[in-house]
Amino acid sequence: MKLAAYVDGSCSPNPGFGAYGVVIIDEEDNREICRFTGTEENSTNNRVEILAAIRAAILLPSDIATTIYSDSTLVVNTMSLYWKRNNNVDLWDQLDKAVKGKQIKFSWVKGHNGNPYNEIANTIAREASKKP
Repeated sequence: MKLAAYVDGSCSPNPGFGAYGVVIIDEEDNREICRFTGTEENSTNNRVEILAAIRAAILLPSDIATTIYSDSTLVVNTMSLYWKRNNNVDLWDQLDKAVKGKQIKFSWVKGHNGNPYNEIANTIAREASKKP
């Protein structure tokens, strides 16, 4: 089994009420395992993008190689290229703890470009952000 998590966040207006969406799939047979969403009041788009990665990483097992796909270059480059963490330090600390000891890599996916799982994550995040 090889897992993938597609994560996205939405906050409109930004800042405002934010939400994230996560879709976890088995990449070997392209089967959706689960999808979920969550919200955060008084948020920003960057915060809910990071929250999506945190919530996905928490659920992912430590013994299975996993890729977290995000259309946020901030999330991917901070975790892969070690960009400096100027803001949202509380969330970066949570994400570090969530991935520790797990076989997780981060990969960028172009948003709104027809990737079905990225589109699902985006849609459920946008829908949840409309329900304050």
